[in-house]
Amino acid sequence: MRTTSAWTAGIAAAALLAACSTGSPAEDRSEERVGSSPAAVRTPDEVSSPAHGHGSGKRLPERTPLRAGERIVDVRMPAAYTPSAPGKGTDDYRCFLLDPEVAADSFVTGVDVAPGDDEVVHHVILFRVPPDQVAAAENVDARAEGQGWTCFGGSGLETMGGSLENAPWLGAWAPGGGERVLDGDIGIPLEAGSRIVMQVHYNLLAGAAPDRSSARLRIADRSRDLEPLETTLLPAPVELPCRPSASGPLCDREAAVLDVMERFGPRAGQMVTGLQLLCGNGAGPRPGSSQSCTRRVDEDATVRAVAGHMHLLGREIRVELNPGGPGARTLLDIPVWDFDDQGTRALRTPVQIRAGDELRVTCTHDQGLRDVLPAFEGRPERYVVWGEGTTDEMCLGIVLVTRP
Repeated sequence: MRTTSAWTAGIAAAALLAACSTGSPAEDRSEERVGSSPAAVRTPDEVSSPAHGHGSGKRLPERTPLRAGERIVDVRMPAAYTPSAPGKGTDDYRCFLLDPEVAADSFVTGVDVAPGDDEVVHHVILFRVPPDQVAAAENVDARAEGQGWTCFGGSGLETMGGSLENAPWLGAWAPGGGERVLDGDIGIPLEAGSRIVMQVHYNLLAGAAPDRSSARLRIADRSRDLEPLETTLLPAPVELPCRPSASGPLCDREAAVLDVMERFGPRAGQMVTGLQLLCGNGAGPRPGSSQSCTRRVDEDATVRAVAGHMHLLGREIRVELNPGGPGARTLLDIPVWDFDDQGTRALRTPVQIRAGDELRVTCTHDQGLRDVLPAFEGRPERYVVWGEGTTDEMCLGIVLVTRP
């Protein structure tokens, strides 16, 4: 379904994973076992993982050599930016408008995002700004004080929101990320004269050092016969109550939602409500450790890769096709969630989906992880809903498809 309301733009911007990634494989239990495609990069060697999303200590894989017809375009924040969180929050979302100087219609075939300071950078997402929206983006940038603009809940460019079926992503970096390279037969369209919005989520639990993040884009011209790759987003609500042994003002759901709105603005509340409506929870939220959302497929497509996204309280995430029905299969199953390893999983064999099929994402979160993770030290337990901070939560399936 092609949902276009404003809050869907926030879902697109809130997620962390690379839309173009066929990246590092991880152990899973998917029916189509996820693995590294021929064009994928090698798995990083892990040395330590602090489970807080910053400075994970992983050695990134070597860059993949350029293929025929590809070139490199570097984009970078114009100057260093020192993040600051508004109010009582510990998160700053900042968007920067960058010019890749692409003079002809092209494909992006790979992205290598380099966070300037991975102690404060929680994630980086790159969004396409088509030529007819460049003037509006420049106007937003010019009106904001300082470099870039604040962009909680979205890019700040509402017309970029698109739909959940085709988010305007180019790629991203999240903990455990490195260079992401598409298979040789697919690419993400980038029109001549386009700009790029680099959204950086800064988490200030480790301080507020200056950052100057950048990205290295693989660009191929349209002479290559590539299939356009699209990103479909499968969000689900988060409704994680406090444990019976816990108490406090934020264990009340209404108070917790108001707190998220105070930190991230009114749209944060709209997101919480909108996810209930999107997922058919008309009777109201269903508190519990596991939440799911099922959506009907509108168009035939071929699934090339799948990813999941949660935050620090995540335990397990699964993406299924036609669960409990004919042709049921699991596209993604991560039984032990690792916040510091969020690479997208490429399917060894692409999976065909048809109009009328159903896709479901299911997430399990665990309040008990508060007791062992440093990020929660000194922070009171709370009823957890969808929110954009590192210590808030999300539930998102990401399905990368080509269409006939």
